[in-house]
Amino acid sequence: MYHENTHPLVKHKLTILRDAATPQQLFRELASELTMLIAYEAMRHLETTPVPVNTPLAGTIGCKIKNDIVIIPILRAGVGMLDGMLSLVPYARVGFVGMYRDQETKQPVPYYEKLPRDLKDPHFYVIDPMLATGRSIVATIDSLKEKEFDTITVISLISSPEGIKTVEEAHPEVDIYTGSIDECLDENEYIIPGLGDAGDRLFGTK
Repeated sequence: MYHENTHPLVKHKLTILRDAATPQQLFRELASELTMLIAYEAMRHLETTPVPVNTPLAGTIGCKIKNDIVIIPILRAGVGMLDGMLSLVPYARVGFVGMYRDQETKQPVPYYEKLPRDLKDPHFYVIDPMLATGRSIVATIDSLKEKEFDTITVISLISSPEGIKTVEEAHPEVDIYTGSIDECLDENEYIIPGLGDAGDRLFGTK
């Protein structure tokens, strides 16, 4: 199931993020802030367990997150969302998945994967600023499931209807949280109106 965050702050910050005139430093800051806002909602359903805690005045029962949190940025643009995620859950474990798109077949080609070990009931958050075709996201989820990890959530800043459909058809139980569902993909499979190439704008490359 997909969830579009319609909070006014999300829409305001996305508007600045989209602007071609937004400088690189501000783009990075906004990407991190938007990630926090979207991830906050995405983590609403995490399970907790009760724990005793002593305040300065009395003892009480608090709670802590039950599951190991694992953040999986898809290289390279997903790295631009990592600081935002870690601002919310600084104790989270982090893994990395590298994918590039074959220019002829337009299919994702994996080239790198590094995941944490010794996980306890992990909840994986796959992050990528742009959910465009959805193929890289699906390939990443496929790889996680092959390792018997099946509690997975996807977080993106902007998504296309086509990409959401691709992920939902392949993995209908995986929730998708996004800041905007845009109009469509163009002939080059870029999101319209989108914001251009997120990796280039994050890291100053072309």
